[in-house]
Amino acid sequence: MSFLSKVFGGKKEDKAPTTGEAIQKLRETEEMLIKKQEFLEKKIEQEIATAKKNGQKNKRAALQALKRKKRYEKQLQQIDGTLSTIEMQREALEGANTNTAVLTTMKDAADALKAAHKHMDVDQVHDMMDDIAEQQDVAREISDAISNPVAFGHDIDEDELERELEELEQEELDKELLDIGPTADELPEPPKTEMPKVPASTSKAKSKKEEEDEDILREMQSWAS
Repeated sequence: MSFLSKVFGGKKEDKAPTTGEAIQKLRETEEMLIKKQEFLEKKIEQEIATAKKNGQKNKRAALQALKRKKRYEKQLQQIDGTLSTIEMQREALEGANTNTAVLTTMKDAADALKAAHKHMDVDQVHDMMDDIAEQQDVAREISDAISNPVAFGHDIDEDELERELEELEQEELDKELLDIGPTADELPEPPKTEMPKVPASTSKAKSKKEEEDEDILREMQSWAS
């Protein structure tokens, strides 16, 4: 049995406290020491006031007050050192507690991942991905086959279609050229007023003059011969 076990009456089989319990006890000790600090600070102020009050009247009482102040200050320094040690220990325990929680969470996650992969095989996964890729290729080929009009129009001669289109265009052009001339509807209507009649005497006079001209021409021809 160790010295501390003898002093505190502990046993070897005593279970060690958890980090949470140790942290809680350290915090309680800190609170107690802080209260002790506040008490000693007040006592130091009181002793200083007593020394000032009796400095001229009762020198012995003033010196006793200063001695007590020194003891209180020494205790206060010891408490400051103890608080620093406890604070560092508490921070170390809090860090260890945090690390423990993180490691526990990571272990749980690793166990869950291991359980999830328990029924999985890498080779099976690769085979499954190959099957998926193969089926995607098949689906793409089927889509291409459906969208490609294999049985429609592939036996038609494109040159023949071009010639037929040119003939149709030429017929349309000829029709447009024929339509340029005036139609029966576009021709002007004949005048509705009657033409003036030539008098019979004028017509006879004209015929007589033509006969005279012909006689002159025949006479000129005989002269020339």
